[in-house]
Amino acid sequence: MASILRGIRRAAPRLSLPQDFFVCQQCISQARPAVRHVKLPIKPSVSQASPIRFSSSAAGISPNAGATLKAASPLGSLSKTISEKSTELEGRAREASGNKFFPDTSSSSVAYWLLASAGSVFGIVVFGGLTRLTESGLSITEWRPVTGSLPPLSTSDWDSEFEKYRASPESKLLNAHMTLEEFKKIYWMEWGHRLWGRFVGLSFVLPAIYFVSRRRVSANMSLRLLGISGLIGFQGFLGWYMVKSGLKDDLFAPGSHPRVSQYRLTAHLGAAFVCYVAMLWNGLSILRTNSLLSHPARGHAQLQHLSSSTLSIFRKSVAGLAILVFATAMSGGLVAGLDAGMIYNEFPRMGTGLAPPKSEIWSSFYSRREDGSDLWWRNMLENPSLVQLDHRILATTTFTAILSLWAYSRFNPRVRAALPNTCRKGMLGVVHLVFMQVALGISTLIYLVPLPLAAMHQAGSLALLTGVLVLGNRAWIPKRTWKLVQKRIKVVADAGLGGSRHVMGGRGKGLKADVISLRAEMKRHGPPTS
Repeated sequence: MASILRGIRRAAPRLSLPQDFFVCQQCISQARPAVRHVKLPIKPSVSQASPIRFSSSAAGISPNAGATLKAASPLGSLSKTISEKSTELEGRAREASGNKFFPDTSSSSVAYWLLASAGSVFGIVVFGGLTRLTESGLSITEWRPVTGSLPPLSTSDWDSEFEKYRASPESKLLNAHMTLEEFKKIYWMEWGHRLWGRFVGLSFVLPAIYFVSRRRVSANMSLRLLGISGLIGFQGFLGWYMVKSGLKDDLFAPGSHPRVSQYRLTAHLGAAFVCYVAMLWNGLSILRTNSLLSHPARGHAQLQHLSSSTLSIFRKSVAGLAILVFATAMSGGLVAGLDAGMIYNEFPRMGTGLAPPKSEIWSSFYSRREDGSDLWWRNMLENPSLVQLDHRILATTTFTAILSLWAYSRFNPRVRAALPNTCRKGMLGVVHLVFMQVALGISTLIYLVPLPLAAMHQAGSLALLTGVLVLGNRAWIPKRTWKLVQKRIKVVADAGLGGSRHVMGGRGKGLKADVISLRAEMKRHGPPTS
């Protein structure tokens, strides 16, 4: 029993400092020279031969000695380096942004919202074509942007709307025997079209305000969003301005069919196309910019490759195709406004030849001035025979131009070798779309403009324009994006971090390699000491 008590008293000084067991041998060896001359008090009960364990508190070392030992180790040095890099990167990001309200680039969520808005405009264009084909556009004779959102809810409301329509020229000349139930069908078509237009406006303006206030839109893009918002409002005004032209007798020629003005119809259609193009192009541009900036070195190489003189003709030709497709679609608006598709329902001939007789396509009947100075342009825009011929010529020219550009990119060895794979696929997609559009156009003409084919033909024109815009976005060289890419590369080179992701928003991804090194160092040297 006495021997057991002597063993406990001998081990008591060691158990009084349990933190000593968590000190590694490397730290003991590094700290041993600093405490060689420290005289430790030894109790008389402890044998001189007993080993003495090092204790920082017993040695009189300051409480910060653990931090000093950690910094002196290779593990502490690596941790300090990573911390310094993180601080430097955050400082560079703040310096690059300059604490401005608008960021340098727009968020990808803005791009997806723009593309969704473009899809909504695509749908309303097709639905508007159906409204025109069913002759429902003149069923609502008033323009009430706010109160018109609600349809007639009672029998008296329906009777009131029906009486207003019966006072219009279309009802008197064409639909004098229309019943209330028949009126409801065309009323719902026009009401749905107008309601969709209100939805397009609200679903664009409200999110635009949100994105700008949340600083997710660049300064340049915020101005574009403002312009598109104004264009949507102007489009609504054009819609009513178009409908109004079909409610007045003085705008019709004697004996003519009551219809809206083909000029206003084409302007309404053109504004919708421009709105769609603006949404689609800006959405694609944001996605492309963010993709190039995610890997600045690779993005710079891609832009430099596209800027070669070998692809100069191809890029300019794609821009010309976009203008040509748009002009062809607008000529189709004139055809629809004049019902010119109801004559010469054959292809490729028009009567006895490829074109109608000269006396028919160039008639003084359409001139309104005594000197005949307006003869040429009124025949081109108001003569149904010449309007259809113009549309055929433009469509044939567009078809030939697309096939020619495809052949140029396919069979020219230099262009084929230099053309990126994305542009090659985009060009092939445009070829497929133009074949489909030509087939729809000819079928619509031959079968006397049936409702499904006519709607598909109008949708095909917008689809073809979409394909050309996607191709143009892939071949386009955005100068502002190129400058941002060069700026990012310069920041990376100055930082000397060996990767472009260090200057991006995902700083954690850029530090992945350092974290892996840190873990490997921890495995070799053990966890940091406290």
